[in-house]
Amino acid sequence: MTTTHPSGFAPAASPLAPTMIHTPDEAISAGITSIPSQGDDMPAYYARPKTSDGALPVVIVVQEIFGVHEHIRDICRRLALEGYLAIAPELYFREGDPNDFADIPTLLRGLVAKVPDSQVLADLDHVASWASRNGGDAHRLMITGFCWGGRITWLYAAHNPQLKAAVAWYGKLVGDTSLNSPKHPVDIATDLNAPVLGLYGGQDTSIPQESVETMRQALRAANAKAEIVVYPDAGHAFNADYRSGYHEASAKDGWQRMLEWFAQYGGKKG
Repeated sequence: MTTTHPSGFAPAASPLAPTMIHTPDEAISAGITSIPSQGDDMPAYYARPKTSDGALPVVIVVQEIFGVHEHIRDICRRLALEGYLAIAPELYFREGDPNDFADIPTLLRGLVAKVPDSQVLADLDHVASWASRNGGDAHRLMITGFCWGGRITWLYAAHNPQLKAAVAWYGKLVGDTSLNSPKHPVDIATDLNAPVLGLYGGQDTSIPQESVETMRQALRAANAKAEIVVYPDAGHAFNADYRSGYHEASAKDGWQRMLEWFAQYGGKKG
């Protein structure tokens, strides 16, 4: 179960930076929906153009550790303005509410670590099915994710053979395994079903450049259709305009690269 914090963000995401972007929604339709998934009703935020000439290309937007907060919703609105049906599901809704945790360490221990990758990947399959029943084109399915969602984006690219393109923003690539997280992106480099663009910060202390290079080597060995871009001056979460680590130049370049990646591989109408 999740709730909406008055600020639009979980307490653990504080303090909020003045650089936060809000995208006007006059030209789009956006709101909360419920998606049937594995016997439950999963909350999700969606945004889409108000008018379209047919089924829309679909982008699943995968949350950070803080849940589907106002920044993730705004990402959906920005994608809707580009002509996509964008959906951000609340992937922690069974285990708890990010708004109940005051800081990042307790959020990670008390909630994030309890969410099984297998459950998340199955939930994303149901999001894709929902999109195809609600004006989305099942043959133009894409995904993007941030931080925790960046890692999930890599995993989903190896999970769903119907996926056309993926863009992973500063998602963890290597690490210890557990029952809930038996594999990391470096372990599935040989299994990618869709081209993946990875966007990373050269100053990101949580994702060392050694791990980025390890992933690059794994992708090359697998002859995978993938590219990793590192922004030398950016740290972790450089696209998160509500946080102090926001790096505008890198964020804008990454956004443009994402749109070009989707246009090239995802079948977006010109």
